[in-house]
Amino acid sequence: MGKALGLNEDYLFWSIVKKLSAGYGYRIITLTENHQEIWLENTREKNHPVIRLMRHDLDWASWLNRDIERTSLNGEKIRQKLYKKPLEVLNIYVTSFAPVDDYEFTRKPTINNKTTIHTFILETAAFDERMEELQELLSKSLSIELSDTGEVQAEEIDEIKQSALAESVKMAKQEQQLFQQGKPFFTYLLMAIQIAVFIIMEFSGGSTNTKTLIDFGAKYTPLMLQGEWWRFFAPMVIHIGFFHLAMNTLSLYFIGAEVERIFGRTRFLLLYVFAGFAGVLASFIMSPTVSAGASGAVFGCFGALLYFGLSHPKLFMRTMGMNVVVLIVINLGYGFSVGNVDNAGHIGGLIGGFLASGVLNLPKSKQLVKQLVFAVVTVGLTFFLLYYGFSQPKASESNDQIMTVVAADYEEKGEIEKAKQMLSAYTEDFSEAPYSYFYLATIEAKAGNLEQAEVYNIKAIEQKPDFPDAHYYLAVIYLEQNKLDLGLEQAEIAAELNPEDERYQELVERIKGL
Repeated sequence: MGKALGLNEDYLFWSIVKKLSAGYGYRIITLTENHQEIWLENTREKNHPVIRLMRHDLDWASWLNRDIERTSLNGEKIRQKLYKKPLEVLNIYVTSFAPVDDYEFTRKPTINNKTTIHTFILETAAFDERMEELQELLSKSLSIELSDTGEVQAEEIDEIKQSALAESVKMAKQEQQLFQQGKPFFTYLLMAIQIAVFIIMEFSGGSTNTKTLIDFGAKYTPLMLQGEWWRFFAPMVIHIGFFHLAMNTLSLYFIGAEVERIFGRTRFLLLYVFAGFAGVLASFIMSPTVSAGASGAVFGCFGALLYFGLSHPKLFMRTMGMNVVVLIVINLGYGFSVGNVDNAGHIGGLIGGFLASGVLNLPKSKQLVKQLVFAVVTVGLTFFLLYYGFSQPKASESNDQIMTVVAADYEEKGEIEKAKQMLSAYTEDFSEAPYSYFYLATIEAKAGNLEQAEVYNIKAIEQKPDFPDAHYYLAVIYLEQNKLDLGLEQAEIAAELNPEDERYQELVERIKGL
């Protein structure tokens, strides 16, 4: 083919841009004001994920050398922003002729830190040969021809240019739509609910009061084992203190709103609730203490963003990727370094949000097989963990003590049978329950059932020999039964365990005086 001069280079330049954009999924990431330099990126391309095209009629190799150095600097900036890992950039010059002096240095790649620049000169003076080499280098057919009869018209170039830019705009709009699936309605509603619940709790005994927390539905293993299943969901709107509320509300505002924009309202609500449930379930299995908060559900939002990152890795890294990863690491690290943080709930919520996102998938994206696999894994894992949690309940002294606080509240309200029923159920579920046995003993003693009270007190002492109150009240029961020797023995043990309590020594002296 003969040489074609003038506008042919512009035509070739924009034809390549159009073909890479429309035909092979490259998108424009940088475009200079004079439209002579374009950087393209393909999120699926492994060999040449970034291509830089330069429309410039080369003359001297010195300019070319300086431009390659500048390209390597810009390529490293792009790598640090988008990729982090090593990046290969194909640097293409569209020109009428190659430089007039030696440009052998272009045969070797230019390396800047982790960015490698491979330079290719596409001169129209040797169009056929160089185009064939470029297509082999790209492993792609470009199907571009230059006329032998004369120059192309400016109108043709403008048409191709506008078509190429329109394709890039189309791809940009498609990406933007991924972040515009729904306005954050449920995010704000959930924020309002948890703030309202906090205010009500403050006027009902205080959000840091254990009894108030349990009354409002905090995660409390003993009551969950007795069938109060709703406690797997209620904790996500309950918070322990203002700082706890403020942190989770701010996190929900920033993270939840973004997830709702990406997944849409309905998907967001479903994955948020499931993540909250998953967080409570993990805490139910791993930690026996009372807990509450939206942390598990908020971590579920992180899980949803990670799923989005797997679906759109380059877009994720370009927009929010490292920020999300850093926030997850910081929050988990903080949880493990500070006491009284329910890390099991955080990790459970993170996994739950990820799994729920896989089941629901992104809007306008149907992947039935993938969603089915996620659904099977999610359902199977949930039922297994529920079975495990309910079949292997773990006792703790704090739960035992809290159970007596709840029982005392029922007793104050006159619901004595309900208090007894709850304590009895707890002692059936847990073999070690000295405080519950002791409180059952006090209830029976008040009702005049001294023999049953004696049985409960003895069980409390067997399980916790250093329980002075149990020894003291057992001594009182023996005194009521006129079993003075046994009563004196128990009173002396109580006084020995806690010599500072005057009641114990007074009882010892009283029995000795009989």
